[in-house]
Amino acid sequence: MTNQYKKSTLIILAAMLGGCTLMPNYERPSAPVPGAWPDSVKLKATTEPAPGDWQHYFPDPRLQALIAAALENNRDLRIATARIAEARAQYGIQFADRFPNLNLTGTRNASLTPAGASVTGSAVQSQRYDVGVSLVSFELDFWGHVSSLNAFAKASYLATESAQRAFRLSLIADVANAYLSLLEMRERTQLTASTVRARAETKELVTRRREMGVSSELDFLQAEGAYQAALAELANLERQLAAAQNLLNQLLGQSMAEIKDLPSGRSLAEQGISASLIAGLPAEVLLQRPDVLAAEQKLIAANANIGAARAAFFPRISLTGSAGTASSSLNGLFKSGSGAWNFMPSISMPLFDAGRTSANVDVAAARKVIAVAEYEKTIQQAFREVADLLNASDKLAEQLTAQAANSKVQKQRLRLVEARYQAGIANHLEVLDAQRDAFTAEQGEVQVRRAWLTAATQLYKALAGESNDLMSGVSQVAAKK
Repeated sequence: MTNQYKKSTLIILAAMLGGCTLMPNYERPSAPVPGAWPDSVKLKATTEPAPGDWQHYFPDPRLQALIAAALENNRDLRIATARIAEARAQYGIQFADRFPNLNLTGTRNASLTPAGASVTGSAVQSQRYDVGVSLVSFELDFWGHVSSLNAFAKASYLATESAQRAFRLSLIADVANAYLSLLEMRERTQLTASTVRARAETKELVTRRREMGVSSELDFLQAEGAYQAALAELANLERQLAAAQNLLNQLLGQSMAEIKDLPSGRSLAEQGISASLIAGLPAEVLLQRPDVLAAEQKLIAANANIGAARAAFFPRISLTGSAGTASSSLNGLFKSGSGAWNFMPSISMPLFDAGRTSANVDVAAARKVIAVAEYEKTIQQAFREVADLLNASDKLAEQLTAQAANSKVQKQRLRLVEARYQAGIANHLEVLDAQRDAFTAEQGEVQVRRAWLTAATQLYKALAGESNDLMSGVSQVAAKK
């Protein structure tokens, strides 16, 4: 290697190490939300360990198997995962531009000049062999153009990774909600089927009493109407049950029937999902949500893009060259005195582009303003979502307690009225009212229980349930209060 080539290498390394950047310093915007949850949210301290993953948060073994199947087979999750690989590869490509691209080359160049075109008046035949290392056009990053693009690619990759985590959380919550809806429809269908049988028995009793002259035609028509109304409701619930099953199959990426060794499940009342999640300061909790992290990485990418746009105002210096051996014969390539090198630096500087470069800077700056607003909007939406869910979980728990008590009372009332009717003390209208109220109360209890479990499921998603650090921090804050 010649001294000149060594000097060229030192120049390249010095330029790489001494480059500056025109990228603005990044500062995270302050969270545009209050420092505490609204007064309507009742926070209670707990000593229970925070659920760190979905296996602990959703204890139903059948639901666990369904979530695992969805994480393995869901097509949308596969797309999101593939996009991470794509973004990672793009970052690798951009990162490689920060270093010289060296190639090992070997060439043979042979030519024949006819006598009529030769200066000497006779045909000239020549050939040349070259072997060496070539430096493909390499930009010296004096102004941070390449490093800004590298920072942009890295932030874009991290944003994609956070978006995939957010989708994974959404998929887990969606599968849990679909499963809970399926359980709700099954339990409500079973209750309605029992009601159909009970009203059929009531209709048969009224028919016999009418034949004996004890009940009127009006009583029979009322019993028949109540029976037909129950049949209509049963058909409606069976339709919703099939739709809930189809939705769950779509999220799973396969039919539930195709899952081998699927364990038995629990009823809604036995799910064991705890909604007693405690939240500390929103600015500390919400910043760890995957969607918030993704929005911040997009903001970082927009900030880096400004540096790349600013660097376009300054000269771009590129280096191209090669070093090796050359000879007119193949066996003379590595003999003494066969060394050859070629060094071609180039510089280009914009003189006039009708304001294109300046406009690109303005575009980059505007996109950063948009990214800041989207980041702040994401935090605000997250705050509202968590506050709503915390309040809903608390109020739905109160509603469920009252609804369960009402259901118990209405069933006791129905038994008493039916006994009074068979004894001839109460009329048939009282029986119909008691049946209708008991049916409505039981259906309402199932609906409210499912709504309460759904709020708990959505809290898992809203508080980024799979982040162990986040959930542990939430528990620590709660323990101190």
